[in-house]
This record gives sequence, C-alpha cells and structure tokens, in this order.
Amino acid sequence: MLQQTRVAVVRDRYADFLRRFPSVEQLAAAKLADVLAAWSGLGYYRRARALHAAAQQLVQQGGFPRTDEDWASLPGIGRYTAAAIASIAFEQRRAVVDGNVERVLCRLFAISEQDTWGAARELLSPGRPGDFNQAMMELGATVCLPKVPLCAKCPVLAWCRTRGTGPSRRSSVRRKQPVAYRLAVCNRNVFLVLRENRRSLMPGMWELPQTRHGAGKPTLRLRHAITNTDYDVSVYLARTANGARGRWVNLDKVERLPLTGLTQKILRRLNFIQ
Repeated sequence: MLQQTRVAVVRDRYADFLRRFPSVEQLAAAKLADVLAAWSGLGYYRRARALHAAAQQLVQQGGFPRTDEDWASLPGIGRYTAAAIASIAFEQRRAVVDGNVERVLCRLFAISEQDTWGAARELLSPGRPGDFNQAMMELGATVCLPKVPLCAKCPVLAWCRTRGTGPSRRSSVRRKQPVAYRLAVCNRNVFLVLRENRRSLMPGMWELPQTRHGAGKPTLRLRHAITNTDYDVSVYLARTANGARGRWVNLDKVERLPLTGLTQKILRRLNFIQ
C-alpha cells in the first residue's frame, strides 16, 4: 500500500484491510472483486491484483519465503521490496534503495542514481541490516527532504559532499485533461459501468459513465490526479442510463463494489456515500 501512496492515507486503510482479510489464506480465498473493493480509493490497482495473486501463490507453496530471491519471485515484489522484507523480517544482509534512500546517497556521496545500489551495499551495517535500512529510509523521509533538506539536523552532515545541494532531478511533465461524467440516480440507485479488462488503468473497476457533452451546467466540478495526469472533472446529472451498458446499484451497497477512486470522490462530494 505504501508504494506510491502517502503514509497518512494508508494508515487507516491498512487496518481496515487486515480486519477484512486477517490471514494470507483468507486473502487468497477471497474474490478479486472483493479485494479491489477493499483497495478502492488507494489507486494503482495493479498492487491489489498482485497482492491477491501473491497470497494464492504463498498458500500453494505452504509458507513464506525467507530470501530476497524467493520473495522477488512473487507477483508485485520487485528488487527493493524483496530486499526490504529479507533484511527487516529475516535480518538478511540486503541493502535497500527506495526514493528516500536514493536521495540520501546521491547527496552524501555526490553520485548518480545509477550508482546508489552499490553505495548502499558498501554502507550497509552487517550486524543490523534491517534497522540500518529503516534508518536510511527515515533519514530521507524526515531530514534529507527533496526540496528543502534540513541539513543542520542531519546526523551525517560532516560526511556529506553536497550539503543538500546535489543535482536537481528533472520533474516529470504533467498533462492536463478535461473529462465529463453522467450521474444518474433513481430511487437510491446509481448507474455504473464496468471498465474493460483491456484498459491499462483500473481494469475491472466500476465507475460513472463518461460523456462528451453534458446538459446545462455541471452539478459538480473537481480536480483529480492519476499518475502524471491532472483531470478537470465535470459531473452532469441525468435521469436515465441513456443506453449505456452497465447496472443500477443501490447506494447502500455501492461501496461493496471495486469503485474507481474518482467515482468514490464524486459520490462523497455529493453526499451519496460517507
């Protein structure tokens, strides 16, 4: 959940997710739609699909891996996550490099991003690799900040070659895009459509039907960001489904479906759900 998502957003959702799926076995046995519904609003739904697939693989294997190589064989587990689990949970001597650690190492040694994994391995504490890795991540998250690093509070300031200046990273160009949706509500039922499985973003999720032209003024306008795109969203009230292929869902049960984060945001802004 913490991949690409802030701690403040994840904290409560993590607890709710564990209450719903308290064991790997229960997660593996759950329907994918239920897992996506529990994940709804966190975004990057590939993570939820991979987590569900990984749980099923673990149940088939009969237990958890212990080495980073075996962890990396699971769906959704990459180099960083595998090394983090192996070092923190099993005290394996594996260095980790996430965005925060990368920034610390680049500034500390005045090196490029390509050289950070080698530097992390050389710097790693052999006796307490898990604690060391977490300390490096915390240093980047709380002191060696991206824009205004708190150099005066840094415990390794004396060894830092850049003192927080470092080469600036090129920021990704964000796109802006308008999008409009039709909101049809009748007798406490809302009309939703299913995103096709071939869609690159949020396949298999439920959302309001999109429209090219709305009638009159939008009942709601808001902004929503997904990956590198900022959407200017307009929502128009409608009386019927207008021929769209989808289903009517009772508003009291709508959150049981895997809704897109934007759909949740719209329904909450209009007080249809809590």
